[in-house]
Amino acid sequence: MVTGPADTNSPEPLDALDDAVAAAAFRRLVRHLRNRHDAQNIELMGLAGFCRNCLADWIRDAGYEGDKAAARELIHGMPMEQWKAEKQIPTTDAQIAAMEASLRKNKPDLR
Repeated sequence: MVTGPADTNSPEPLDALDDAVAAAAFRRLVRHLRNRHDAQNIELMGLAGFCRNCLADWIRDAGYEGDKAAARELIHGMPMEQWKAEKQIPTTDAQIAAMEASLRKNKPDLR
């Protein structure tokens, strides 16, 4: 968990990014995804290997003290059950296959 200024000794340039800048970009990403309900989680998983639920897990991994439901509500902008009822559409076998193939490309730990 990064809590202070950027790590300027890290060989990874991303670690030198100021925390305030990174936080602002993260919030913009979340707001973008809240607006783009047409980009379904299953499609995000199939293309990029992550989705809104992953972001909720990641904020918990980073130290967010809320439970899984609270983290998902924070990311989705509404309770998960409401999001599913209003925004989620049924998945297809092709979407599930694409998601599974995409997940196999993920590195186990990108911290």
